Amino acid sequence: MKSSQVESARKRAVEMLAKAGIAITPEERENIEVADFGLDELERTGLMIVIYINNDSYCAKELVMFPGQTCPEHQHPPVAGGPGKLETFRCRWGKVWVYAEGEPTPSVKARLPEGSESCYTVFHEVELNPGEQYTIPSDTLHWFQAGPEGAIVSEFSTTSRDETDTFTDPRIKRAPTIE
Repeated sequence: MKSSQVESARKRAVEMLAKAGIAITPEERENIEVADFGLDELERTGLMIVIYINNDSYCAKELVMFPGQTCPEHQHPPVAGGPGKLETFRCRWGKVWVYAEGEPTPSVKARLPEGSESCYTVFHEVELNPGEQYTIPSDTLHWFQAGPEGAIVSEFSTTSRDETDTFTDPRIKRAPTIE
């Protein structure tokens, strides 16, 4: 990604947060992570992340997603003999469809990113609207997609170690490369 794309995505994320009535500090604004997962298709696959805190005990973030944007299928495996990340998603604004292991939903609402359909394997659908939440157990395959207006999702979890996440799409690079 080019630095101009990162700055543009940060600006849009800040506008969405303001529209939802979620205030962030200037420092948080400057540190919004723009994750395109190395695919260079941010409008389709990616998200913006505001990290409030991430320490040895817990983590709190805002996940900002543009309309129809997908966070690709992944899981949080055990780390250093401990369990993987346990996370609760709470929809704050918009709509988000979360897909996890479980009984597949016959007709899912999300649209799989073109060209990567084979990298999505779990289809138990949970629709989250503002005020609704869903907890994903550690080491569980999952992915999620924003609805037509986009979404803002608060994530509350155990310690986040993003570098240890495993993705079903082998092309994924968790750490963004910025030109």
